[in-house]
Amino acid sequence: MARPAATAAAPKAPPPKHLIALAVVAILGLVLVADFLWASSSPAAPAWSSRIDLPGRPAALVPPSGKKQTKEKISIGSTDINATFADLPAPELQWEEMAEAPVPRLDGAAMQIKNLLYVFAGYGTINHVHSHVDIYNFSDNTWGGRFDMPKEMAHSHLGMVTDGRYVYVVTGQYGPQCRGPTARNFVLDTETKEWHDLPPLPVPRYAPATQLWRGRLHVMGGSKEDRHEPGLEHWSIAVKDGKALENEWRSEIPIPRGGPHRACVVANDKLLVIGGQEGDFMAKPGSPIFKCVRRSEVVYSNVYMLDDGMKWKEFPPMPKPDSHIEFAWVNVNNSLIIAGGTTEKHPITKKMVLVGELFRFNLNTLEWTVIGRLPFRIKTTLVGYWDGWLYFTSGQRDKGPKDPSPKKVVGCMWRTKLHL
Repeated sequence: MARPAATAAAPKAPPPKHLIALAVVAILGLVLVADFLWASSSPAAPAWSSRIDLPGRPAALVPPSGKKQTKEKISIGSTDINATFADLPAPELQWEEMAEAPVPRLDGAAMQIKNLLYVFAGYGTINHVHSHVDIYNFSDNTWGGRFDMPKEMAHSHLGMVTDGRYVYVVTGQYGPQCRGPTARNFVLDTETKEWHDLPPLPVPRYAPATQLWRGRLHVMGGSKEDRHEPGLEHWSIAVKDGKALENEWRSEIPIPRGGPHRACVVANDKLLVIGGQEGDFMAKPGSPIFKCVRRSEVVYSNVYMLDDGMKWKEFPPMPKPDSHIEFAWVNVNNSLIIAGGTTEKHPITKKMVLVGELFRFNLNTLEWTVIGRLPFRIKTTLVGYWDGWLYFTSGQRDKGPKDPSPKKVVGCMWRTKLHL
């Protein structure tokens, strides 16, 4: 059966113009109401929301007037972060300035043998590195006895330890700026001032944790060949009287957290690794002088201990993250004393923040305390102890009491009477 044909509908007349206008007004009103409700429920934007982005620098906050803020305190909304936010309360100590080192040093190394502090290598400036040893005599508080290092030996970021006569020198950076590392190792006889070779590491490292423990020279962590990536590897080699008893390094249990610039201590027949960081400055790609450029760094407070079963255990952390402390410690009356270092960067300016506290780790109670403040904040200090006096020399100090960022490389020597 055929469907009946549909009849064409007559065209409808358009709606009156006044109805269209009313519809548009209604829609606009709904939009405005929704916008008002959204704005009233959103948090208020910070008063200083304008930003200036400079190449190679973190974005700088500026007030609405367009003038960059230059005060010590930087405001974001209701939050104030002072430049000295990382400083911890500490008792004041009486410091005495002693004879200055013959040269300023950054990232140098030091070993104390009896009343003598042997100070090695280090940057004089970013473009000049030292290749000699200076000696400080605690008995008469004088410098003297300079002698040269081997030409093939690293100039900074060294691993180093002594048995009381021989100084074992491991890997490190060869040259200024951010040049590459060397796997060459040496030993110094401090009685004869003679140098000898040790077997090279399997691969070179920057600033690895280094110690003598149970007849073996242990080398752990540090930064890998690119200077930035943390290394976890752990090697050891048997040594005695300044000589290696084996031809090759042996692989050991890896360290739980890698990176350079850590204190490494043997105390009560336990091996401890304290503080440090992940990441470091790197050489600018393509730079003929290996120019240093900053990369991200994470400074930490972890303390690890290697026990009799060759397993790592974690001890209570430092009072705050601390790095650049590999030669900044001494063991006094079964307490570790650590002077200065670097901590986490400023959260807004992203500047490096130096440490000005003197920390104590009581090995009997496993408790940390802040026992004093240094004359200024400083990193890569070289520390010694003699006749009740705590000494430190060299490093890179802060810009002033209200600015903890690094400035001048120094060679000054200071001491304070230590009362534990």
